[in-house]
Parts: sequence; structure tokens; C-alpha cells
Amino acid sequence: MDNSCIHCGADCGKHPVVWNDMPFCCNGCKTVYQLLNENKLFSYYNLDDTPGIKVETTEFGNKYAFLDQDEIRDKLITFSEGGISKVKFYIPVIHCSSCIWLLEHLHTLSNGIKLSFVNFTKKEVDITFDESQISLRQVVELLSSIHYIPDLSINLSDKEEESHSYKKLLYKMGVAGFVFINVMTYSLPAYFNGEPLEENLQSLLSILSYILVIPVVFYSGSDYFISTYKNIRKRSVSIDLPIALGIFVLFLVSSYEILFTGGQGYCDSLSGLIFFLLVGKWYQGKTYEALSFDRNYKSYFPIAVTKINKQIEESVLLEHIKVDDELIIRNKELIPADAVIVEGTGRIDYSFVTGEATPVMKNSGDFIYAGGRQMGEIIKIKVKKEVSQSHLTKLWNQDRTYEKPSDSLKTLSDNISKYFTLIIVTVAVAGFAFWMVKGESHTAIFVFTAVLIVACPCALALSIPFTFGSTMRIFGKNGLYIKNTGVIERLSHIDTVVFDKTGTLTRPNENTIEYTGTELSDEEKSAIYSLVKQSTHPLSNAIVNFYQTVTYQQPEHFVEVSGRGIFGRVGGLDIKIGSQEYVNNSEKNIARRASEVYVSIDNRSIGFYTIGNQYRDGFEKVLGILKAHFNLFLISGDNDSEADHLSVYFKKEHLLFNQKPADKAEFIKSLQDKGHTVLMTGDGLNDGGALMQSDVALTIANKVYHFSPASDAVLEAAQFQKLARFIRYTKTSLNIVKISFLISFIYNIIGIGFAITGNLSPIVAAILMPVSSVSVVAFATFVTRATGKFNTPSKS
Repeated sequence: MDNSCIHCGADCGKHPVVWNDMPFCCNGCKTVYQLLNENKLFSYYNLDDTPGIKVETTEFGNKYAFLDQDEIRDKLITFSEGGISKVKFYIPVIHCSSCIWLLEHLHTLSNGIKLSFVNFTKKEVDITFDESQISLRQVVELLSSIHYIPDLSINLSDKEEESHSYKKLLYKMGVAGFVFINVMTYSLPAYFNGEPLEENLQSLLSILSYILVIPVVFYSGSDYFISTYKNIRKRSVSIDLPIALGIFVLFLVSSYEILFTGGQGYCDSLSGLIFFLLVGKWYQGKTYEALSFDRNYKSYFPIAVTKINKQIEESVLLEHIKVDDELIIRNKELIPADAVIVEGTGRIDYSFVTGEATPVMKNSGDFIYAGGRQMGEIIKIKVKKEVSQSHLTKLWNQDRTYEKPSDSLKTLSDNISKYFTLIIVTVAVAGFAFWMVKGESHTAIFVFTAVLIVACPCALALSIPFTFGSTMRIFGKNGLYIKNTGVIERLSHIDTVVFDKTGTLTRPNENTIEYTGTELSDEEKSAIYSLVKQSTHPLSNAIVNFYQTVTYQQPEHFVEVSGRGIFGRVGGLDIKIGSQEYVNNSEKNIARRASEVYVSIDNRSIGFYTIGNQYRDGFEKVLGILKAHFNLFLISGDNDSEADHLSVYFKKEHLLFNQKPADKAEFIKSLQDKGHTVLMTGDGLNDGGALMQSDVALTIANKVYHFSPASDAVLEAAQFQKLARFIRYTKTSLNIVKISFLISFIYNIIGIGFAITGNLSPIVAAILMPVSSVSVVAFATFVTRATGKFNTPSKS
């Protein structure tokens, strides 16, 4: 009968804790199992047979009472607004997919948890919670009750755990390097003479080498043993298993030869093996760190905001914003930095930060957080903290609201890596048995160890992040900003491109405009101008530019109805602006010459603005190139006045006008139902549903900041003519990944071939293993950059 704990897999001993006829090693494991069972989190145990961590029974009592103190709370909380707060914890025991799954389903354990997101490589979890339902102390107690105990010392001391782990790695490298040099020194006479030394001297040097190599194996090489042990307990295998096995066999054989037969052992090979493995590990870690730094701080969005400079409004890039600068934030624009409201009433939607869409009311003098979105009239804010581009990037990357299907390449890579270790161990055992049967035990040991060490799936795993990471940097330098590497693969698979017209194919600030209707007084012009100035829609911007010389008045109230129009009260006048159907409640006029925006004042229709569109530079060439390779559609909320002009680039049946936001999303879904992979290109204003529905969502950003969280990529408007080349280059990136896969396979086949024939020593294998990863990284990086120069030239 199996006496293993259902939760963690440990031996329950003679007296297990039993619940529902299931054995547990302790009450802690039983409690966690019951907690998961009660909340129907059965899938946790489908990820591994025994995914849990052994839990010690603990009564928390007042252990975490200090978290109720405001001073401590303020140090830990990174965001707090309207009762919704965010906190980040470092949790050292995060170690597998089961941990990620459970920590990202905390909301099922407590209704107060709104969202949780795990950064596996940093062992961090970001938690958004409702303080009216669960306190910070209770969040920590909840985590501790399932034995994911946060290391609060990291949060409270503001120290980075990475620096500590790097120091430990450097210490281990130092010990291994010191021993390797000394052991090689002891072995030099034998290498140069080609024959053993005098017996007593040789025995002394062998024993000294053995004593020195013990801390190398059990201290410097400890991570490989610990990782292997943890994975075996979970009944899974990792890449550390063959390495640990190779180290263990060499140490075991060396111990036997030196202690019982008076032989030399393999201390030089063993110390060299561990030293070069650690050097490779350090190099890979530093390389990833460099990649992460580049991603976080250099890939700026094409974000521009309106800054007040000596009473004059000007558009400036975010990186040029300083503390105490005053900014204008319009309806649906993002708050770029922590700030204080100077003028106006804020209705701040923090859904991008917390996942909660209910706007929070803010008045003059109130503090507001970066990442919120104004949902109303214009507000003026004063910046209180430096603009954190990395903070906005992180919010974008962590946003799960618009998550798309996972990429197939990474799944393939993960599946190959999963079975790779088992195959390599099998080959190593077969090679060992073959050479032992031939009576060459020395060669058998070297073959066994060399096969285990030289074979490495790391190069396979590195191909995707480095190729796509380099592609993201190239795109960023040329004006296309990608949410994450998964977007690049999805973009390479698209076969259909859907365009919005207004603000996407057209230039929003270069329109011809004409007013038809009752003559407007200066007061009425001012009211219309003041109302449309609140909106970021391209047609609103056109009217703002038309009335640049009139006086601005603060609206008494303002509402924007997506895809239809705006209404509000300015200077005692009730203004309604938008489509004919919305403003006049009448049927649409069939004969149109251009875009028309209707106006009513105090429920009296007074006229309309005719706005002629100016198309973006190079749009004909872009559409011509795309038309040869993709199905092209245009879907617009505007009228069909330019259908004849656009039919040159789109099939007539592919032109859809007078579409509401919901119609756009439904149309995208209908294309996907037919098996198409769809890229939706819009300006992010009335396209949110369509962008969210599409396989890849691309927004065009003009000088005014129109970023949409639903987007997978943001393209600077000035770089629109490069769109076709960007899409083509994703296919080049995909081919580079496939070639990198092939290089990795060839390396492993050749390396294993040399190792199994006895022509490769363990030390050389240890050097070649990181070299293989480095070579694939170098290939992916340099080839991506070289081909990128031809496909995406620098901004002009």
C-alpha cells in the first residue's frame, strides 16, 4: 500500500493523518488539501502527482500583527485607491508550474483577492486585493496557510534578492576555481611525464586532491543535487538530473579508487567540470539580466502627452517629463506618472492597474497614480514622481484582461526539453554498459559522464527569447513596440489584416473642414470647441484645430458615447455632437462626400461639419504590398463617402462602413470562425472590442497619446509606411528560431557522438555545454540584427 502524502509526496510513516481515507504526513498538508478541495481547485493536483510543499502546522496568532500598523503597511503597499490595493511579495519556495497555478488562483480562496500574477524567474507574486474584504495581514496569513510564506525582510529592507543569489554563485565559482587550479597543479607531473609518480608521492597528492574536491562537490555543486532531489520528489525530471548524476558518479568512483585501491581518481576532471558548469551558469544569468534591462528601460512606447509650457500647450515624449511639470489629460488618456490634480474633476479608471473598472472620483488637490485613465472632462495635473517607463511597460506586459492563445513554438520547446533528459540518461547508461562489457571501465566512466554533461537543451530553450527579444529591440528602435515575445510568433502566422479608417489610414490632424448650417455666435463656437477638446477622437481633434482662436470654457459636464458622439453642458448650453443618427435621431443620409459631424444646441439641430480625410504617407504602397500576401478588410464607423476611392485597395465586399464598436468585434470573430488569423489595426479609441477579439491587436499612436491596453503592439504613426516590412520580418524571425533549433540539434548529435565513442573528456564536455548555449545566442542575436538592418531601416 502506498503510504505517500497525497499533498507533498513525503512518507507518512507508521501513523499518517487520515482524511477521507487519504493519508497525509501532517495536519498542515491535510489543511491545505482541504482548502483546495473546498474551493474546487482540483486542477492543482493534475499538474503533478504530488505538487504540494510540505506544510508545518502553525497557529499564526499575532505573528503578523505588525502588518496592521500603517507605517509598515505603507512600506509594503505599492498602490492603494478606492479600497483596492496592490502588493508585491518575494516568495522563495516558488519552484514549479503547480506553484504558479495555485498562486494565480488565489481569488478562488478568498473573494477579497482580485488578481494575482507570478514572476517565476524572480520568485515574486503581485497581488491586487480589496481591503474592505481582506487586509494586508490576512493576505500574508492566507499565503502562509498554503505554505507560500513571503520573505517580508526583502520588501521592508528594499534589498534585491538577485544580488544575494549572484554573490552565492560567485563564492561557489571561487571555491571551485581555487580547487581546480590546485588539483591541476598536483596532476601536472603526471601529465608531463606521461607516467605515474613515485607511489607514496602520488598517493599523497591524490589524497590532498580528494580532500580539496569534497567542498567543491557538496558546496559548489550543491544546487544541482538540491534541484534534482526536489524534482525527483515531485516525480519529475529536469536538466539538472544528468549533471548531478555525472558529478555523483565521478565523485563515487574517485572515492573508491583513492580510498580503497590507491588510484588517482578523477579529482581534476571533477573540479574542472563543476567550475566550468558554474562559469556557464553565471554567463547565462548575466546575459538574461542584460536582455531584461534592455527590455525594461530602453523599449519606450511612442507616448506623448500635452504639457503646459508658459501657458502654451505642446506635445512632448514621456521621457522628457520632469517632476512639477503640468500636463493636460483628456478623456480616455492614461495618467503617465504619479501626480496631483490641479484643475478639473477626475473620474479615474484604474482597471489597467487593478482590474477594477469602476471609476474613482478625484478633485483638485487629490493624488492620482500612474496607469489610471481619465474618463471624463479635461484635467490638469502636476507630476509628483519621475515618469517610470518601466512601470507602464510592466503594467502592459502583466495585463491578463486581453490575453491571447499561447504560442506553439514555446510549447514545442517545452515538450522537447521535457523528454530530452530521459533520452540522454538512457543513452549515457547504454554507453556505460557497452564500454564495461568491452572491459574498459575507465572509458566507460568518462563516456557516461561526458554524455550526461555535453548534451543540453538550454540552447533550444534560449533560441526563442533571444531571437524574439532581439526582434523586439529592432522593432522598438524603428517605432513598433511589442507587448511580449509571444506576439511576434502570432504576428508571423496572420493571413488577414483588418483596418479601421479614421485615425488609422487617415492623418487625424491634417483634415479639410467646412461648416454647413445656422451661423454660430462666438459663444456657441466657444461651447462647441470646449466640448470637443475633451475628446481624443480624430474628428474631435479636427474641429479643435478648426477653432483654435476661440476662448476655452470648462464644461459643466461631459460624456462620450463610444462610436456615436459626445454631449455636455458648456456656458449654460446643452451641446450634442456626433453622427446624424445620434444627434438628430434620424435616418442616415445616403449621399455623402466626406465624414460628417452633426451638432445640436439645446436640442435644436443647427448644422454639420464636413471633414475631408488626408491619408497617411505611403498608405497606397503599404496596402499594395499587403494585398499581395493577405486578405485585406476595412471596417469603419464612418460613412461610405470614400468607398470608390478605397475600392482600388480593397475588394468592394471587403469594405464595411457605419459599423458600431460591437459590430467590429463581431466581424473579427466571424473571420476567426472561418479559420483566419486576424491582425486588427486601429487607433484604440472605438476599437477596443475588435482589438481584444483579434489574434494580434495593433494600435497607431499619433502625437497625442492614444495607447490602448487591449493592444499587443503600438506603432508610431510616422512609421506607418513600414508596416508591411514589420510583418514580413516576423516571418524572418520565425525562420531564425527554426534554424537555431536545428543548430542545437546538430550540436547535441555531434557532441553525444564524440562522447559515446570515448573521445570527449568530462572537462571538455563542461566547457562545450555553455559554449553551445552561447553560440546559439550569438547566432540568434547577430543574424537577427543583421537581417533587421535590411528589413527595418532606422527612422528617418
